[in-house]
Amino acid sequence: MKNLFNVKTEIGKLEKVLLHRPGGELENLTPKMLEKLLFDDIPWLDLAVREHDYLADLLKKCGVEVVYLADLVAEALDANAEVKASFISQFLSEANIYSETLTEVLTDYLNSFSDTKEMVEKTMAGIKKSEVPNFIRRTLSDYIRDYPFITDPMPNLYFTRDPFCVVGHGIMLNKMYTLTRSRETIYGEYIFKYHPVYGNPPGIYFFRDFPSTIEGGDVIVLSEKIIAVGVSERTHPASIEKLAKNLFYKYETSFEKVLAMDIPKTRSFMHLDTVFTQVDHDKFTTHAELKETMRVFELTRDPEREGKLLVKPIEKSLKEILEFYLEREIELIPCGGGDVVAGSREQWNDGANCLAIAPGEVIVYQRNHITNDLLVKHGVKIHAIPSSELSRGRGGPRCMSMPFYREDI
Repeated sequence: MKNLFNVKTEIGKLEKVLLHRPGGELENLTPKMLEKLLFDDIPWLDLAVREHDYLADLLKKCGVEVVYLADLVAEALDANAEVKASFISQFLSEANIYSETLTEVLTDYLNSFSDTKEMVEKTMAGIKKSEVPNFIRRTLSDYIRDYPFITDPMPNLYFTRDPFCVVGHGIMLNKMYTLTRSRETIYGEYIFKYHPVYGNPPGIYFFRDFPSTIEGGDVIVLSEKIIAVGVSERTHPASIEKLAKNLFYKYETSFEKVLAMDIPKTRSFMHLDTVFTQVDHDKFTTHAELKETMRVFELTRDPEREGKLLVKPIEKSLKEILEFYLEREIELIPCGGGDVVAGSREQWNDGANCLAIAPGEVIVYQRNHITNDLLVKHGVKIHAIPSSELSRGRGGPRCMSMPFYREDI
């Protein structure tokens, strides 16, 4: 029987991918909320949707099956009335609704939707006080807080890579770094627990209630035996150790090594996949400001202590590290061609964040023309997508996609 999930490579032919079509959550961004909700600007929803549909249509034309987040959540909730009730209760609890009366009002409001998908999309978009029938100011907070929302929007949802990701045949249901994004993983919890097709995967290697944080943009599957994980602003070293122990001991996986790659703890470096992404067997894009030498820590099983890890520090260039572990010569393609100005500009627009749909074939943002030209010169086939609005969220094609299944290579 074919596995439903299979990601043992970054470049194997992409067969199935999860996307989230941007919705009302972008319309609900306001200038005062930008910093809190991790945005630098407000995308124009109509154009963002058209750009996202272009991405989805391109994937389909390339033979990739596209599934959507809201559809899968709705299908999971429709399978069982108790599950749907549990979802609403958990969503309101994690949205920090402190008033029992307001919880009852919102429960009735969400149950009033005749279409479950519309209800799910409303939880994503954020619930405004003006939308709830008969909403009245009752509590001290209602009187004092001049705030239009009862539950905040989740505008980062179209970056489906981060809250949950497939590794091997299993799932990582991540614990997000910021409070703003923490509720995103509720959707993954209900898909991977209750969906009639995708529920109960063979392994959940990380769960959202673990104490330390990890995000999917920091997880890069280099081979069926090796995973690289960024030690970033958003991924804690303890999470990487927890993941490694689960991969090595708790579940029967093919992975033998986890490389913890120490990157700067800043928003501009955000995740490991903003530092480099694999575009072919022997080619990677790289961050223009990446230092020559990196600190990497190799995590493996301890042969003398069951359930324990051996940690081996390594300090080499990224090229040397990749060549050693992948056992081949590697070409690094710098974002913006290594030019300080072009590199900074194109890195801001995720020029190094490519989505491989097959070896040597990638999806990129159209606007990063210098990096794109370099990719072509290195023999990489590119599909450039429009991105004037999508790029405002500070994430690229890899960030916007969560592969369910790739062919092995």
